[in-house]
Amino acid sequence: MKEILIREAVYLWYYCTVQFEQIAGYWIAGMLLGSALSVFAKTKIHGLFASMQGKKWGMWGIIPASLIGIASPLCMYGTIPLAASFAEKGMEEDWLAAFMMSSILLNPQLLIYSATLGPVAMGVRLLSCFLCGTTAGFVVRFLCKKKKYFNFSAFSQQSSRDTDPHLFLRFIKNLGRNLRATGIYFVVGIILSAVFQRYVPTEITAALFGKNRGFGLLMAATVGVPLYMCGGGTIPLLAEWLSSGMSLGSAASFMITGPATKITNLGAVKIVLGVKDFILYLAFTVLFALLSGFLIDYVLRIH
Repeated sequence: MKEILIREAVYLWYYCTVQFEQIAGYWIAGMLLGSALSVFAKTKIHGLFASMQGKKWGMWGIIPASLIGIASPLCMYGTIPLAASFAEKGMEEDWLAAFMMSSILLNPQLLIYSATLGPVAMGVRLLSCFLCGTTAGFVVRFLCKKKKYFNFSAFSQQSSRDTDPHLFLRFIKNLGRNLRATGIYFVVGIILSAVFQRYVPTEITAALFGKNRGFGLLMAATVGVPLYMCGGGTIPLLAEWLSSGMSLGSAASFMITGPATKITNLGAVKIVLGVKDFILYLAFTVLFALLSGFLIDYVLRIH
């Protein structure tokens, strides 16, 4: 029995080291980029969004709002107070919806992590998250015309923690916080992917997420709800599932429902939306994830 346990531990260690060697570079690059943007470019990025205010772009302002949301390095609890400050100044609610939805789903750091999955998967993630943000903006614009959609009264603008007068030290401190915030999830993700690689046959993964397209999309969208920890933590799992037969559409569904229904994000969203609109938010997220996954798999099949 002892020999079996030692052997399995050696196998798992081997799989973990292989995963680490394949992914660690992207993880480190993502943290460096995320911290650099937070310290050196965050104000300029959010200034771009602020500069949109007062411009009569109508519904077309949803598009740049979604792109700026993706470019923003803030997490959800940083994005909502920022959006609250814009709302106080009269920012269009559909623009705010696009900005917030895109910011929930993706940021530059997570996009770099996603390069681990390959350029096609990375591009699919970028496009699907952008379209989800713009779609959310259009939904708010056309379905919520007669009422105020967001309630930011419980949130106020947070003070920045990047206050050290020395830029390099400010960057190092931000990088340290980034490491503490993502490191444990990155390690857990590698361990889970090693366990899947060792003990779950590739045929099962292919059957669940690949061969039966409709069921696979539903499974991926559903699994994304409880399993998503943080972007860096799920990348090793996605890499293993994709190599084992998961369809790219199923992966896209997971990458949408995961961050959108992450428990910490849901708490903030519920406060801002209220119960009724919070339920609509969940329905929109799952429906968009399923439709986008179906379209991605359909396009890939016909090509």
